[in-house]
Amino acid sequence: MSRVIHTGQALVDVVVEVPDLPARGQNVMAVSTADYAGGAVTVLAAAARFGAECVHAGAHGTGPHGDLVRAALAAEGITASAPPVAGLDTGICVVMLEPSAERTFVTTLGAERRISVESLGTSEPRPGDLVCVTGFSLALDSTRDPLLAWLPTLDPDVVVVLDPGAAFAGLSEQVRAAMLAVTDVWTSNAEEAEHLLHAVGAEAPGDLTGRTAAIAPLLRGAAVAIVRDGPAGCAVHVDGATTYVPGFPQEPVDTNGAGDTHTGALLAEVVAGTPWVEGCRRANAAAAIKVTRRGPESAPTAAEVDAFLARGGQGAGPATGRATGRATG
Repeated sequence: MSRVIHTGQALVDVVVEVPDLPARGQNVMAVSTADYAGGAVTVLAAAARFGAECVHAGAHGTGPHGDLVRAALAAEGITASAPPVAGLDTGICVVMLEPSAERTFVTTLGAERRISVESLGTSEPRPGDLVCVTGFSLALDSTRDPLLAWLPTLDPDVVVVLDPGAAFAGLSEQVRAAMLAVTDVWTSNAEEAEHLLHAVGAEAPGDLTGRTAAIAPLLRGAAVAIVRDGPAGCAVHVDGATTYVPGFPQEPVDTNGAGDTHTGALLAEVVAGTPWVEGCRRANAAAAIKVTRRGPESAPTAAEVDAFLARGGQGAGPATGRATGRATG
């Protein structure tokens, strides 16, 4: 079976639950704090819980944060292909979570930014494997340059998946063009798709299916494009047709990692042979369950999605997946 390989940053999310964001220069008392392995780990954990064989090709550190990342990967049966970066710990992302489930981020830089063509190559992608890239990797020289040198060397039958994030549309035209030229699958939220279309001077339709169809021609060959719109679901463009796939609205408690959960679940479904449209329906369900649970690593299993869909998309139920973060408060 094909594998899901992620080249992006595995960070530690330091989640601080607050009643509201403080005014500038002021203080607010946190309700709780928790440390989780996040970033690329969230995508890979979701894919692993759907049965995919997963590999992390990014970098990780040798300190306590790197230890947490490795423990989280190992708990899900995910291989870390590259050796740890000696003498440098993994960075953190401080996540301020409000009662509305909205979150605000502050990210530091660490060992996760120390990749090379050689370290990426330890993942040894095979034809049919899905190699994931995040737009945040393209924002700094230390990760952008090795990626853009390595990706064109892959077998043409390796599927390159781009999750652009908020960073991608603001990159230089040259960097965007180089990445899009090797991208087979685009998966983003609606705002990220709109920003890219504006950046390249293309029309950005107001409807989700129109926006998704407009993204596809910017990619390599007969590419697949997925654009998410939170609880409204997503649209997918594949084989020349664009299909809207409804979501499963829930009362959210934590939206952190919902998009990554969607991506991981979808890619696991695809490597298992599920058609893209049905894979999107199941990924919508996975993301819907995730937002009812706290923590970025609370993705459901495939069996939980089966049960959720059998109930007509109602009643997400408690988490049964493994938890590897450490929490206080």
